[in-house]
Amino acid sequence: MSGIDDFRSQLDVSRETLERLTELEALLRKWNAAINLVSPQTLSQVWTRHFLDSAQLFDLADPMPTLWGDLGSGGGFPGLVIGILARERWPEMQLVLVESDKRKCAFLLAAIRALDLRASIRAERIEATAPLGAKVLSARALAALPQLLDFAERHLAEDGVALFPKGNRWREEVALAQQSWSFTVETHPSKTEADAVILKIRGVQRV
Repeated sequence: MSGIDDFRSQLDVSRETLERLTELEALLRKWNAAINLVSPQTLSQVWTRHFLDSAQLFDLADPMPTLWGDLGSGGGFPGLVIGILARERWPEMQLVLVESDKRKCAFLLAAIRALDLRASIRAERIEATAPLGAKVLSARALAALPQLLDFAERHLAEDGVALFPKGNRWREEVALAQQSWSFTVETHPSKTEADAVILKIRGVQRV
């Protein structure tokens, strides 16, 4: 089964969405030769390793969020994939990508324009940018959970939800975070990695 077929077997998306994802793949390959957006070894599995891994967050969000904030967007994951999916299903949703690396911001801006996404970029450090008030907050491979909750306290709306993919040591991270933070958490199995989960977190408060 090819990468795109594997993606389609996991998620039901339109032809237009697949076309935009294919265009994103081409942009990623072009830019990755000059900027280290993702590990070159993962480009052969881009549809699973990056696209599906990002897209699985979309259906875990509360329906029709007004603003989705993606922290440390880097090469565009999950942010650009979320933007592509939202373009069809939640066209009024505003997407904000927070990324401090100027070269990666140049890629993100080029992708937003090429893919015609309803998105903006904050080229600043997460802790320095003005609070987002996001209804959904995501971050992929960015930091340990205690640090992510510090970011969430700043950028998540009071009734918002944070979606953080985590690997097989997620239980240790949750236990460590609970020493300093109060929050509710649901765990959802990852579609791309055994023993990995997506943490769905609400009610973040410092203890």
